[in-house]
Amino acid sequence: MAVRVVKVVRPALRVVGPHSSWAVLVGLWVTTVHLVRNLAGFARGRQDFTVHFPEQRFMQPPAMRGMPVLVRMENGKERCVACGLCEWACPTTCITIYPAETADEVERYPEVFDIDMSRCMFCGLCEEACPEEAIVMSRQVEISSYSRRGSLWHKVDLLVPEDRLKTRIDFLRGEYEFPPAGPQVPANDRGK
Repeated sequence: MAVRVVKVVRPALRVVGPHSSWAVLVGLWVTTVHLVRNLAGFARGRQDFTVHFPEQRFMQPPAMRGMPVLVRMENGKERCVACGLCEWACPTTCITIYPAETADEVERYPEVFDIDMSRCMFCGLCEEACPEEAIVMSRQVEISSYSRRGSLWHKVDLLVPEDRLKTRIDFLRGEYEFPPAGPQVPANDRGK
């Protein structure tokens, strides 16, 4: 079997154009101007917009979609009736539901409700498809893990009490007032 050699032809740097040495100099000039401006502002006591993450949190707008979670009612049971609409509406098929029957007033409940967060694209279609407001996009965005097994969230991991999700549920109903209470950094405070 013969080996093919592929030669990559790269254009030389020109004096004018998007791949020119002039574009590199303009980029360096813009970087230098921002550096000098920030150093001058720091000398006057002004700091640029920086969030010291573990201690401070960035205030997210109410329409922000984080990790999808299941709503737990006051009696401790999930609000989900295992209709499967969220599983059907998910474009990445990251939701898995196995329904089970019960003798309670709610006839069905999800025996298995898993979400593979490594495939979830936080689109919110599951939230829109749910007729019971049982799955809600929370504000939680810190869901990293070191393995693929750690990104598979089961029903017990996804259940969140209804009072912790009240702001998101109120926003969906149009009853939410921004900004929420809490020690967060405002989004519009960008070093003014």
